Amino acid sequence: MKIWIDLTNSPHVNFFARLIEELQTEHELILTCRPLANTIELLDMFAIKHTMVGKHYGQNTVSKIFGFFIRVIQLYLYLRKKKPDVAISHSSFYSPLVARLLGIRGVYLNDNEHAAGNKVSFLFANTIMVPEFLDLEKVRAQWARADKIISYPGVKEGVYLWYQRITDGVSLNGHVNKDIFIRPEPWTAQYYKGERNFIDELLIDLQDEYKIILLPRDEVQKKHYQSVQFSRVKIPDKPLSLINIMEDCGLFIGAGGTMTREAAVLGVPTISIYQDKLLDVDRYLVKLGCMRHIPDLTAVSVREFIQQVESAPPSVELLEKGQAAYELIKRTLVNK
Repeated sequence: MKIWIDLTNSPHVNFFARLIEELQTEHELILTCRPLANTIELLDMFAIKHTMVGKHYGQNTVSKIFGFFIRVIQLYLYLRKKKPDVAISHSSFYSPLVARLLGIRGVYLNDNEHAAGNKVSFLFANTIMVPEFLDLEKVRAQWARADKIISYPGVKEGVYLWYQRITDGVSLNGHVNKDIFIRPEPWTAQYYKGERNFIDELLIDLQDEYKIILLPRDEVQKKHYQSVQFSRVKIPDKPLSLINIMEDCGLFIGAGGTMTREAAVLGVPTISIYQDKLLDVDRYLVKLGCMRHIPDLTAVSVREFIQQVESAPPSVELLEKGQAAYELIKRTLVNK
């Protein structure tokens, strides 16, 4: 079987890495991507062979719509010669439409009920897979037919963290160092309507007291935080692996989604400072006590949090559900 996977953002590399490793032993894989955030660097880090098709068109709505159709055409022209049998993606709005144009089955996964691109993707996908804690009424409101929807156990991050937990031996019990990792807001994401650069004051207030490692999303964000006012904030020269981040992390502060949830699932003390409305899956993790949501976080609040909180074991429940979800996704892809 020829399987096409479209990787349009850096979280998708971690999500699909294990599945790619397993599938390529029995199937031919066609992997496409675009240069957004750390996607290309992570693909190279994993030594995953890929083809770059198209580009990211920024945050402007008109540019995004124009760029969407341009990349759909580029993907179609590239893939019609490759003749894939099935397509799968996570949050690639292009994939279901291109799969329909190619006349092949499309499996589409998403965990963000605020993403407007879901409407097109849900409309054209043959199978829609969402985490069990995402309200299905919201999925159906985005043009998803009920008979297409499959709810998988747990949260998206568990789908790959269960395996990395086993193979890399991540253990954060008793981890007491005070290194703070911070992931800024997703500037260019269509769904993000919050403020930009709102963590500047927090970084300035904390940088003389703690070791701050900032994980920028792109070169523009990196350049902003390399200015002199953030002189004591460390920015890695290249993207770090998930394991490298979590092993050294005493506190994770995230203004986005995926990496914040990864830390929470792995038992790292985690604060979400996301400025927009929380996703259903984030609210579930807050309810479980895996993370806190403090959108107006201050340096004083950080100091108090560090004094009170301790690292916890990774969530066994979420990792076990992640393994079950992984197997369900693989079966759904190859067995129809």
